[in-house]
Amino acid sequence: MGKNIVGIDIGSRSVRAVEVADADKAKPTVVRFAEVELPEGAASRGEVLEPQTVAGSLKQLWSVGGFKSKRVVLGMGNQRVLARDLTVAKMSPQRIKEALPFQVQDMLPVPVADALLDFYPYSEGAGDNGPVVNGLLIAAVKDAVLGNVRASKLAGLTTLGVDLIPFATVRLLVNRPRVVGTVAVVEIGHNTTSVVMVTDGVPQFVRIIPSGGDDITQAVAAALETGPAAAEQLKHARGLSTVVTTPQEQAASSAIFESTNDLLGSLRNTVQYFVNTRPANPVAGILLAGGGSAMPGFSDALSEVTRLPVALGDPLATVAVAKTVDEAALRARPSDLTVALGLALGSAA
Repeated sequence: MGKNIVGIDIGSRSVRAVEVADADKAKPTVVRFAEVELPEGAASRGEVLEPQTVAGSLKQLWSVGGFKSKRVVLGMGNQRVLARDLTVAKMSPQRIKEALPFQVQDMLPVPVADALLDFYPYSEGAGDNGPVVNGLLIAAVKDAVLGNVRASKLAGLTTLGVDLIPFATVRLLVNRPRVVGTVAVVEIGHNTTSVVMVTDGVPQFVRIIPSGGDDITQAVAAALETGPAAAEQLKHARGLSTVVTTPQEQAASSAIFESTNDLLGSLRNTVQYFVNTRPANPVAGILLAGGGSAMPGFSDALSEVTRLPVALGDPLATVAVAKTVDEAALRARPSDLTVALGLALGSAA
């Protein structure tokens, strides 16, 4: 089991993990998966606030899930991660990375010394002074990343890497199935929603929206003056249904529609911005992922506002499932585990 990799998805209310064998093979195998709740305030929008508390939850997760490997890949994908277009002079990847701190300070909300920087190239071209490389600048607040790594270390785990969650989702839903053309990959998490525009498997544009499925749950909870568990259940039962028979259903529907409309508007504007700035890359459709995507009626509503076909991504399409795994339970909640599985497979990328 020494070569197995575990992807860890830390949310605001829970932490999920998927263990994969043969991550570098054509068809890796899911051998274990599990989820445990996090104590309130231990993490927020994917960022660990209390490393000791989260470490305790990770130890519980390992016990509940029976994970054998302690080699993990963590994800980051909240508002403390910035992704921007950047064009630089053509040079080796190493030299580009070394030059980033001197080129991007004006693009960052924090001092360069407080950020971790990377560059993801997607095309080459010609500039006024010679060949250039076009790509995405990825910048993360250092303390946010190190807090997650610290919790992992306190739990006795070995962090192999920290991956951008939108890239992990693209790897699983686009790169592995070899989807061609330009598609939008939308992953709706608890508190954040990521949008990645991908052309022939190469990310061209990333946006992270600071709202997700939990914002809709909180709106229902506030409207009905109920707890989050009851609100979550009602959200998934009703979705965007317009049929109401009681005042409670009317209040719940109003809260769901208002909160969902805000998210749909942000998604529509994001896709439209890409279409307007890159008219040579017509968008063929949207791949939907994440726990928030399971709300009834959401995919149809997203298709209506963007005027694009929307399909739910299948995270299990290119992996095998071990016989020891409860496959029915796994397939009952594939969207919830997309991020963790994509992170685990990133170790081989």
